[in-house]
Amino acid sequence: MRAVRIEAHGGPEVLTVREIAAPGPESGPASDGKPEPDVAAGEVLVRTVASSLNPVDWKTRAWDVGPALPATLGWDLAGIVVASSAPEFAVGDRVIAMSAQVATGLGTWAELVRLPVRLLAHAPRTLTLAEAATLPLAGTTAVQALAALRPESRTRLLVTGAAGAVGGLAVQLARQAGVSVDGLVSRPEHTEVVREFGAATVTHSVAELPQGAYDAVLDTAGVDVTRALADGGSYISVSDAPLPDAPGAAKSYVQESGKDLAELVGLVDAGRLKVRVAAYYPLSEVRAAHERFEAGGLSGKVVLLF
Repeated sequence: MRAVRIEAHGGPEVLTVREIAAPGPESGPASDGKPEPDVAAGEVLVRTVASSLNPVDWKTRAWDVGPALPATLGWDLAGIVVASSAPEFAVGDRVIAMSAQVATGLGTWAELVRLPVRLLAHAPRTLTLAEAATLPLAGTTAVQALAALRPESRTRLLVTGAAGAVGGLAVQLARQAGVSVDGLVSRPEHTEVVREFGAATVTHSVAELPQGAYDAVLDTAGVDVTRALADGGSYISVSDAPLPDAPGAAKSYVQESGKDLAELVGLVDAGRLKVRVAAYYPLSEVRAAHERFEAGGLSGKVVLLF
C-alpha cells in the first residue's frame, strides 16, 4: 500500500510516497486470491479516502520531533471500514478518526490504517469524506479548548486566529453554546468569513482590541492579547508559542477522542457547524500541498485525496 513517509526532517522535499506493508494480521486468501484483512480485538481497519494538513504535520516533517524515523505522517482520517472487530462499525461504514501521530507513531497518511475503535466516529452524512477529513484534529482541539475555558452564556470570549481551522470551529461552537464571541484575524479579507461564523466583532489589529473587555481568551495563533483580558479572566492557548505572563494562563493539549468526534458530527449533520476546504491535492502531490499550506493566507483546509 502507499503511504507518505519521511526518513529525515526537512522541507517538503523529504516527503515521499512509498509502498509499505499493509497493516496485519491477515486471515488468509480471499476469493480473489488476495490476502483478506483482519483486525485484533478492539480495532478497525480503514481504507483511507482523504486526510487534511494541520500545522503539526509540517512541524513534524521540518523539526526534530515525533517518533523514530522512518515514519508515516498524518493525524486526520476519513475513510471506509474494510475490517472490524467492533459491532458499532461494520464493513462499508464511512468513518472519521484522529490519531496522535507524534506521540504514538501511528500516522494516517496511508491507504490502509488500523486504529483502536475508541478513536473512530461515524462520518457526517451531510459531508463528502473529503470534506469530513478536515474535521477531526481541528474540531477536537476546539472542543477540548473550549471545555477548558468553561464559557457560559454571559461570557464574552475572544478567539485569536478566528479564521483558522481551529479558530473558525471554536467561534461556531461557542456561538452554539450561547456565548458572545469576538474574533482576531491576521488579514482584513478574513473578517467577513468570521462574521458569518457568528462573531459579533472581528478585527485584524491587536491594538484595536478593547482593554480588559474579555472574560475568556482562546488563543489559536500565538498572539499575546492579555491586555484585552479582564481581571480574573481565563486564558487558554493551543499554539506552540510560550504562554503570556497572565494569571491562570494555560495550554490545552488535544487528546484522542471518538466521543468528541461524534459530538462534532452531530452538529455538522444538524447544520450547526460548517467546515471549509481551500484546496484538494492528490496524494502524489503531497509536497505541493505542504508548500501551499505553509504559504498561509488560506480560509479553509488543504485536503489530501487517496
